[in-house]
Amino acid sequence: MSSLQNALEHYQARIGTKIGISSWVTVDQQMIDAFADTTRDNQWIHTDPKRAASETPFGGTIAHGFLTLSLASGFAQECFQPMPGQVMGINYGLNKLRFLSPVKVGSRLRGQFTLQGISVRSDTELLRETLLTIQIEGAERPALVAEWLGISVFRD
Repeated sequence: MSSLQNALEHYQARIGTKIGISSWVTVDQQMIDAFADTTRDNQWIHTDPKRAASETPFGGTIAHGFLTLSLASGFAQECFQPMPGQVMGINYGLNKLRFLSPVKVGSRLRGQFTLQGISVRSDTELLRETLLTIQIEGAERPALVAEWLGISVFRD
């Protein structure tokens, strides 16, 4: 049996189950500022702590939604171990994405992954659909939820 077939069977048995939960990551002002510099999104709600404290309901700065989303790759690497014969994973995009709660500076985030589907894309690729939830420590509502698509590439 091929590596791809073994992986397919492994994932098919786990559809609907939680694949993993990452460790917590603290979103501090330095991380927010670095993201703002990189993306050239310097809106004051992210980069001006004094103004954000006095002019927003958040009590301080908040992380960019796309900063929160960008942490997903690291969370996934922690939760998804390569399958035997897998040579790489490729981000294929998102079907749905919703930013549900602002991430206040100093918050701790983690990713939770639930496998929603798996299919054969080609004789060397599997397409994995995962429900991604980025949780905020101590908060009822997550920062975001997304249906994330990833391709696993195999070579026997």
